[in-house]
Amino acid sequence: MIITIDGPAGAGKSTVAQALARRLGFRYLDTGSMYRAVALAALRGKVRWDRPEELTSFLRSLDIQVANDRVLLDGEDVSEAIRSSEVTAATRFAADNPEVRQLLTKLQRAVAEGQDIVTEGRDQGTVVFPEAECKVFLTATPAERAARRLKDLTAQGENKTFEEVLSELTGRDKQDAARPYGPLMAAPDAIEVLTDGMSIEQVVECLESIVQQRQSARPQPPNPSDHG
Repeated sequence: MIITIDGPAGAGKSTVAQALARRLGFRYLDTGSMYRAVALAALRGKVRWDRPEELTSFLRSLDIQVANDRVLLDGEDVSEAIRSSEVTAATRFAADNPEVRQLLTKLQRAVAEGQDIVTEGRDQGTVVFPEAECKVFLTATPAERAARRLKDLTAQGENKTFEEVLSELTGRDKQDAARPYGPLMAAPDAIEVLTDGMSIEQVVECLESIVQQRQSARPQPPNPSDHG
């Protein structure tokens, strides 16, 4: 079973998706970390963003592996490095590159093949896994998301104000919604969950209930004993 969790930055997708996957015994896939890893590698390699063909060629030389909550770039654990503000600001160049999206979409589908998986990102239910059995659009108000992001940045040692984080986040929302490839949007059959005022545990319980409803609605294989 494939469970997709899409939503804007700061909605808590990664934290909730990881917790839900653990509870269900499913594999977890953080697709946003793949784009961040590409951005980090490009920054290190001084790839020019105004030459998207260079980025595409550069990506083909990279080995990106995502295993639950860890991200490996050419064998190096970059799980923390990809969360910096510098990488966050540069990730859009990778996300807006159609060839990069095509290559990473292919990789994401390969990872999920034959797996029970919880996958989260921006376009999982709309582009990457349009046939997924359970789709969730996880969101929160901009102020709530900015407060969460500020808390994470402060924990990482970055000094920013709430107003700066809120401005960056709302700007990113506009960029994500206007993206020509894989724009941020809820799939028509996704269930929207607004997480303002909810604890992580409450959100996970809500999603687990949604998954259970989807599982119970799945067609059951015929019982051979029914045919005598």
